[in-house]
Amino acid sequence: MPIPTADESTHFPGLARVAALLADPGRAAMLWALMDGSARPAGELTLIAGLSPSAASAHLARLTEGGLLSAEVRGRHRYFRIATPDIAQTIEALMNVAHATAPARPTTRPARTVPVEMRHARTCYDHMAGEVAVQVFDRLVEGGLLTLDGDDLEATEAGAARLAAWGVDLGALRVRRRRFACTCLDWSERRAHLGGALGAALLERFTSNGWVERTSRPRVLRITPLGQREFDAFVRA
Repeated sequence: MPIPTADESTHFPGLARVAALLADPGRAAMLWALMDGSARPAGELTLIAGLSPSAASAHLARLTEGGLLSAEVRGRHRYFRIATPDIAQTIEALMNVAHATAPARPTTRPARTVPVEMRHARTCYDHMAGEVAVQVFDRLVEGGLLTLDGDDLEATEAGAARLAAWGVDLGALRVRRRRFACTCLDWSERRAHLGGALGAALLERFTSNGWVERTSRPRVLRITPLGQREFDAFVRA
């Protein structure tokens, strides 16, 4: 009996196609630049990837046709963003794989090569990642505010009260066409932080409350003095 080829197999439809899209360094650079949830023009992504305009245009077309990016026209420019939060979470997960399978270094773990500012607090698409995010997630679970079911999470009664105090509307989140809350493996900390609609809502509230600020550096977040006090009080409660 002949062995089916990758294209003929139905066990993992599209896996080879998606892997091929991610395998090119130029395309990977473009995707990684968009992991802060932003929409960027083709020209900026061209510079980031270090490609010629024609090559970048071809790569962006492949990523868009492959469903990894979505494009919108603003005036004379086309802006690109990662198509869905699930795709962003997959890219973040692949970064974990990349770190875990990197050649061993005698004195330094791969995660420790991450810049200090990015390791402390950063965006993971539309939610918060890094040391602070992992600490907050641990406290939410250990404090009985969120319960785990596999990699999905649900808010307890106490958790709903805490989240409401932070200004999160759980009812509005539940009607969205998106997972309510899930774990997302943090590639610098090698532990979970909070993803899904709830993770995005928390970053929005932390920013609105003046606890977290975006910086000029892509993905890097700044924890304000007020935010540091609030996070410390919550984690140590």
